[in-house]
Formats: sequence, structure tokens, C-alpha cells
Amino acid sequence: MELVLKLLIGGAGSLAAYLAAHVLLCLLPAFFIAGAMAALIPKASITRWLGRSTPAYVSYPAAAAAGSLLAVCSCTIVPLFAGIYRKGAGIGPAMTFLFFAPAGNIMALAYTGSILGPEFAAARVVFCLMFGIGIGILMALVFWRDDASHDAQTDTLFAAQASIAPAALGVLLSLVALLIAGTLKLWPLTSTVGTFTVPLSWALPWQETLFGWVPFDAAKGEEGVSFQGSVLIGLLLLISATAWKGMENIIEGANSWTWVALGLAATTLLVAALRLSPTPEGLEIALTGRALAVGLSLWAVWSCARQLPADDWRSWLWEAWRFVKQIFLVLVVGVFVVGMVRQFIRPEWIETLAGSNTLTANVVAVGFGVFMYFPTLVEVPVARMFLDLGMHPGPLLAYLMADPELSLQSMLMVVAVIGRTKTAAYVGWVALFSVCAGLIFGAWVDGAAWTSLAAVMGACLAGLAVALGWLRRRQRMVVAA
Repeated sequence: MELVLKLLIGGAGSLAAYLAAHVLLCLLPAFFIAGAMAALIPKASITRWLGRSTPAYVSYPAAAAAGSLLAVCSCTIVPLFAGIYRKGAGIGPAMTFLFFAPAGNIMALAYTGSILGPEFAAARVVFCLMFGIGIGILMALVFWRDDASHDAQTDTLFAAQASIAPAALGVLLSLVALLIAGTLKLWPLTSTVGTFTVPLSWALPWQETLFGWVPFDAAKGEEGVSFQGSVLIGLLLLISATAWKGMENIIEGANSWTWVALGLAATTLLVAALRLSPTPEGLEIALTGRALAVGLSLWAVWSCARQLPADDWRSWLWEAWRFVKQIFLVLVVGVFVVGMVRQFIRPEWIETLAGSNTLTANVVAVGFGVFMYFPTLVEVPVARMFLDLGMHPGPLLAYLMADPELSLQSMLMVVAVIGRTKTAAYVGWVALFSVCAGLIFGAWVDGAAWTSLAAVMGACLAGLAVALGWLRRRQRMVVAA
């Protein structure tokens, strides 16, 4: 009974910390963006750059470039991936976007370089780009028949118009601005505009109680649940209760619950952008640059959405709600299970299991990333801890490659979008290439001859070129047919 209680507490604590810290400013806008992609953007706007018939030398670099600009977690990327895939992106470019965005985005690379050193950042971007494109091409080659069928099915989705309306474009750009405002950790977003204190004597004791329930240790990647986090979880529960009544039949028209749910969502995003700090005097509320940016972005979304025809904004909200129902539950289950499993895993095992650059060590590092998932920018200081504990740089890079991609919750969410077979293939390729990246980088760190490493990298690039040529020939045959 004690073990079961420990597991349940671990799962609940992991879920609470995740919901409090990451769902709101990251995942909530992502669902609305995915819905806008599916409902408001013409298929040609996606397939022009990411379609299966687009030249590979255009679609795959475009997918990687799009992913490089989003400093968000893998769980946030999945709704965006689902949005572009449903709107007609080829399976190959879509998978490249899914792989590259959480591991190879600009913020993750910059943070990797500052904490682990420029050699880690350089290795991460090179391998993410090369293997991300490689994985996409392999997925396109293996599932080309399914890809063609999927391409035909996207014609039956919303947004059959030939060009995107100005109001729809404004909604999409405003939502992207909202996502960026909520996730970037840069000045002036992190600056404090002003502060005031609300006399809440119970705020500090409540914060201490929360940290007692959910451990907080930044060095171990434990985020805990802050006072602000508990408020946000409460608001999230209210959103869940009202959205079901307000969004389930939104195609037939909005009701009062619809506006309550949307109002709660906007309020929650604003509260998440503030900084709430319990003190002996009460609750200190800091108005941040992020809060101003989020408020401005929300106003822009509202202004543009008001110009949409009724059918368009109803379709947008329905698609967003459909993505929530499809993805959010498996995310919650995945985070809870990971929290339970982590009760048995100790970082101290790293020195014994991954202290050298062997095949076993790299495989262990990749497997470790499945259950020791940390969000983007959090996994870097945790990787620093692993390095200090004795983890070899090779397996550490394998971990950094796999952690954003192969977390249990991410895999469950991807299954909900593309099915088990494609997800299994994707997971297998990511694991294989992550191990290869770790072995190659580890060999370089250990002083392997440049000629040998150059030969290996050349072989990888040659294989990529052959696969690319094969894919291009197949694309031409399909077009000719």
C-alpha cells in the first residue's frame, strides 16, 4: 500500500507541476493555432512548402526552418504538427518539423551552448538537421502510399477557399505572436514593469504546503507547484468544465458557456504571464513585459476574429476543440505515468550505466529519456547535472537528441495523430539516429581520428543523398501518373 501511495503521489505531483508550468502559455495557444491551420488556411498554403509533391530540397529545409523558430516543448509541437499534417503537409516534412522543432530550435541551441559548451550546441544542430531530414525522408519512402491517400483526404477538410482571407491571416499571426510572447525568455518579456502587494496572509503558508506535496529542486529538474501554479490549475479545471458545454456543439452556434470558456482561457493566459510571489506581507504581483505582450496579442486575436464570417470562427473553435479531445487526455495520462516511473529512477545510476561511450551506454541514455523527460530549456541544466555525475558526452548527446522526441507522453500524443504503425517507425528511427549521434560525437570527444569520423559522416550524407534522389524520382513518377 505504501508503494502504491508513493507511485500515485509521484504521478499526481508530476502532472500538477507540468500543468502549472507548461500547459498554459505553451500548449493552450498551440491548440488554437492548430485549429486555425485546419479551419482557416487553404490546403495550398501548406502544400506549397510542405506538401508531398513539393521538391524535397524545398520542403525539408522549410520544415526545419519553421521548427527552428519555435522555442517550445515537444508536447506543444504535437498539436502544431497535427495541424500542418491534417492540412496537407507530406508525412516526411511533417516528421522533420516534429523532430527538429523541440531539439534544434534557436533557444534550445543557444542555451545548450551556454550551459554545456559550444561543441554540444554545434553537434546538436548538425545532427538534428541531418538526421531530422533523414528521418522525414525515410518516413516518406516507407509510407508513400498512405501519404498519397492522406493527401487526397485533406481535400474534404475545412478551408476549401483558394486563398487565405486577411482576417484569417491576422488570427493566425496573432496566435503565433501569443505563443512567442508566452514562451521566449528574453528581455523585455522578462522585465518587471511594476509591482503591488495584496494582503493575503495565507499565501506563503500555502506555498510551503505545495512544495511539501510536490518536491522542488531545480538542480534535479523538479519544478514543483508554485502558488501561481495552483491558481492556474484551478483556472484550467474551470476551462475544462465550461469548454465541454461551450465547444462540443459550436458548429451549431455559440452559447453562453462558449464565451465563459474563452474568457477564462484569456484570463488564464494573462495570469500565467504575471509573476505572483508569496511574501510575509502577502502576495506580491509583478506586472511583466510578458503580461503586456500577451494582453496585446490577445487583443489582436479578438480584433481579427471578429472580422471572420460566423462559419469560419465556428469551424476554427471546433477544430481546436477536436485537437484538445484527441491529444490532451493522452498527454495527461503520459505525464502521470512518467511521474510514477520516475520514482524508481535515480540520476546517480548514470555514472555506472553511461560513463563510457559504448553502444549499451548510448542505448541506455536514449531509453532514459523516455521516462526522465524534461521540457525544453529544462533538459539542458539537467544534462549538465548528468555530465557532472559522470555521464560520457556521447551518451549525453544521445539523451539530448532523444529526450525531446521520445518522452512517453509525446509518443502517446503522436499515436493519436498518425496511428501506431507510423509512430512505431518514427520512434525506431529517432532511437537509432540518436544512438548513432552519441557514438559519433563520443568518438570525437575520445580523440578518434578525423579521417574515420569524416568517413562515417560522409557515409551518412551519401545515404541521405541516395534516399533523397529516390524520393525525388518517386515524386516525379506520381506527378507524371
